[in-house]
Amino acid sequence: MNITYIIGTVAAFVVMVIGMILDLGALSDPTIKLIDFGKLMNFIDPASIFIVIGCTFAVLIASFPGSALKAVPKHFAVMMNTKRYDPMAIIDKLVELAQVARKNGLLALEEMANQESDPFFKQCIMLIVDNNDADQAKEIMMNDIEQSVARHEDAAGMYDKASAVAPAFGMVGTLVGLINMLKAMDVESGGGDLGPAMATALITTLYGCILAHMLFGPIATQLRRRDEEETLCKLIIVEGIMSIQGGANPKFLREKLLTFMGQKQRSEGGGKKEK
Repeated sequence: MNITYIIGTVAAFVVMVIGMILDLGALSDPTIKLIDFGKLMNFIDPASIFIVIGCTFAVLIASFPGSALKAVPKHFAVMMNTKRYDPMAIIDKLVELAQVARKNGLLALEEMANQESDPFFKQCIMLIVDNNDADQAKEIMMNDIEQSVARHEDAAGMYDKASAVAPAFGMVGTLVGLINMLKAMDVESGGGDLGPAMATALITTLYGCILAHMLFGPIATQLRRRDEEETLCKLIIVEGIMSIQGGANPKFLREKLLTFMGQKQRSEGGGKKEK
């Protein structure tokens, strides 16, 4: 569970709400309420919600194919799963593969490949089991990584687009509110209630900023972090598989793969002993 994302998002909304209902004037005037939940109604405007949220999602529908929009639940699942990619576990598997390959040959890895749940890892193992040329095998692996990164960037780009569009439609709502307000100021029509129009003019900008910086922006950042984690694991797999094909010593292989990790993780991983 991505607890930092949850804590950060909830904290941002809580701080914003507290700012909306808090009146520090109560510190000097006992007749004023320090916290007035009734003020929250000042920040709810159906017209503003309709303009910002409706137009933002309409632009996303117009900008991206249906397959990308259908993948939104999957994006949230990937974003919330911080333990999906474990470089140390992959290094342990690669060392185990190296031990088997040194004892029984590369063909002995086929059975282990069939037990592997990660499609990329399985494909990489089978490439060396089938005795493919080392350069060609590595080219296939690296191309797979490049295409995966491109797909993930497209997914994050959808939220970047939403983050850019939401404030823009906040400004559109502001213009709508100002136009209505100016129309209501027509003397010949007897003036009018300027409050609702002015509220729409201001609150739409608020909604646009909330969507952009408290919802869509963090999602795009989190997806890119998951992509970096996945790419690191795949690069470790590629380096490990190519070393196994070259007959690397398991102990040396572990030390080599640990260089992909930070110093602290490297020390912890390096402390494991080979069987």
